[in-house]
Amino acid sequence: MRSSNQTLDVWTLLTWLALVAIGLVALYSTTHGPAADYLSQSVRDNFYRQLLWGGLSAIGIGIILLLPVRVLRTLAYPIYGGTVLLLILALIFGVEVHGTKAWLAVGPFRLQVSEFAKVGTVLAVAQLLSERHTHATQNLSYALKAAGLIVVPAILIVLQNDLGTALVFFGLVPIMLFWSELPIPVILLLISPALAGYLSLLSIPVAIVFAIVFTLGLWWTSGQRLIGALAATFTGGVTAIVSFVLTKILQPYQVDRLLSFTNPSAEQFRQGVGFHLVQSKAAVTSGGLWGMGFMQGTQTQGAYVPEQTTDFIFSVIAEEFGFVGSIIVLLLLATLLLRLVKLGSDVKHPFGSIVAAGAVGVYLLHIFVNVGMVTGMLPVIGLPLPFLSYGGSAMLANTALLAIVLNTHMRRDDLSIYGY
Repeated sequence: MRSSNQTLDVWTLLTWLALVAIGLVALYSTTHGPAADYLSQSVRDNFYRQLLWGGLSAIGIGIILLLPVRVLRTLAYPIYGGTVLLLILALIFGVEVHGTKAWLAVGPFRLQVSEFAKVGTVLAVAQLLSERHTHATQNLSYALKAAGLIVVPAILIVLQNDLGTALVFFGLVPIMLFWSELPIPVILLLISPALAGYLSLLSIPVAIVFAIVFTLGLWWTSGQRLIGALAATFTGGVTAIVSFVLTKILQPYQVDRLLSFTNPSAEQFRQGVGFHLVQSKAAVTSGGLWGMGFMQGTQTQGAYVPEQTTDFIFSVIAEEFGFVGSIIVLLLLATLLLRLVKLGSDVKHPFGSIVAAGAVGVYLLHIFVNVGMVTGMLPVIGLPLPFLSYGGSAMLANTALLAIVLNTHMRRDDLSIYGY
């Protein structure tokens, strides 16, 4: 029987299309303008490859929208298991690019498995937390299981030397757990490792003080010794691990990459990793209100800004289309996020709702980090801007996640038929 709610949200789809189109315009500028003289032929072909990936993504949307919603739930755990297996294979047999062993070669194509792992993880966590509604008293148990599903691929990605992508997984923990209406003390417990890790990068003594105060505060407010003990373990453990990794595991250039955002123009960073930030900030500010014009940017067309087709695509947009162009892009991204929040709110079944929250989390973390990175407010950790930066795997995975949300919203009445 056809559901009365089987209507595709066209506005979300049009927003996606607008973002992809703007990304293609920016890619064409940086690969076919004066900057092309400084690029290899492979990088110059990124525009045509992205055009292909955009077309394949559009086809993928159509395929996913045809799937019955019960298929998405049934395949959630198998897809997750498959992506974890692919992460392991990439770690063993993968192709290394810029020091990161995250790609599997499939004929002439390279697939970045971690991008698809985001989709599998969101589906699996949504399925797990939707099952919680039949066992509401087991909040902590389900929260720890959900965190475990997220942490497993995150650890494998860290081992691939891709810290930026791993941070997206860790960032999903509070977002998806909060949306699933788990108790606040449980959510605070599970985000405490991220807070301790960030403070550890700034100052180990500050992180130790935080661990003590947080543990005592959470123990007192929750009244549960187990939560207090776990808080001490999580915060203290992460602080110790970060201290060990910074001093014993990471190479000096990797440490510099994490810390350079505090003062990128400092002498020890300016000619190294800070060069990215200095040149990117110069490009963003030189755009002014209306920009310098299509293919007219001095910083980007002079190839002073590295990785313009991927991590720093927003620098191209800001310099050539100015503050107005940048705001239009940010408004489109904000519109996409708000539409997804609305779609998730419309779906009363927890699976569809939590999938929407996961998609919002993935996109939001990428947008926040990428724009912060380009403007010099955050470290350069190599996260692309969704639907705008070049990358076939990212385009396919991000679009698949969007299509799944559209599917669960379109069939929200059907979803409720299958229970929890």
